[in-house]
Amino acid sequence: MTTGTRSSGPVEVLRYTAFTTTPAGGNPAGVVLRADGLDPAGMARIAADVGFSETAFLSAAPPDATPAPDETHCTVRYFSPRAEVPFCGHATIAAAVARAAREGTGTLVLHTRSGRVPVRTRWEGDALTATLTSVPPRVLPVDDADVDRTLDLLGWRRDELDPRLPPRVAFAGAHHLVLAAATRSRLARLEYDLEALGELMAARDWTTLQLVHRTGPRGFDVRDPFPPGGVFEDAATGAAAAALGAYLADLGAIEPPVRLTLAQGHDMGRPSTLLVDVAADPGRGVDVTGSAVPLA
Repeated sequence: MTTGTRSSGPVEVLRYTAFTTTPAGGNPAGVVLRADGLDPAGMARIAADVGFSETAFLSAAPPDATPAPDETHCTVRYFSPRAEVPFCGHATIAAAVARAAREGTGTLVLHTRSGRVPVRTRWEGDALTATLTSVPPRVLPVDDADVDRTLDLLGWRRDELDPRLPPRVAFAGAHHLVLAAATRSRLARLEYDLEALGELMAARDWTTLQLVHRTGPRGFDVRDPFPPGGVFEDAATGAAAAALGAYLADLGAIEPPVRLTLAQGHDMGRPSTLLVDVAADPGRGVDVTGSAVPLA
């Protein structure tokens, strides 16, 4: 489907849903595989028109890119309906799969605002699957007053948090405040003021809240409010998934190397599965794997 124009002609916008093998699940993303000639204002207009939580715009690699023989390099920018974001995991998976469907599988190195992100695509049965490796992550302390304000806006209490997983800000291309609910029932109830929480998060440069509940040694249920982008909740958030892997390793809550399985989107009726591989040295980047399929 095409939407928007540029000086060289119409812009083709693809619509995919990531971290699922069925169009009924996952997180939808717009994908523009040939965005050369589009300025940021044009990208913003297209993202707003598409209306998904993010749209990825791929263009030529920067002049200093040095592709290996088996790599293709591109520049990528991500726009929500409201603003540009530095990195988006589900739109990365969607873009890599969309490109692989047209040009074949391999390694695509994306030059994002946060750094270089390699994405490897392959067929797994009938499904095209992609694995991204995040930029080097980091985990930061968070001010108690910011935690209290966030909990107040969510309608959560301190005693409803899991004391084994304290609040932190985790980064793997974008910043996410991680809050762990002690019970699944607490995670299931999500109500908040979109504008008020969005203002706080924008002021702190938090892209999403990573709300989690641990279901087992390697399993988590996850929900991700994204009010700075004008989205009440994300159905699958690859950037936050990578950040969560780094957060858990930093706390000593997992023993790398380990694969984590994150279930997200179930409360929204769009079930998603994100596989997170945390290496023995997570400081080099965290892998996030998922499939993607086109939307009608």
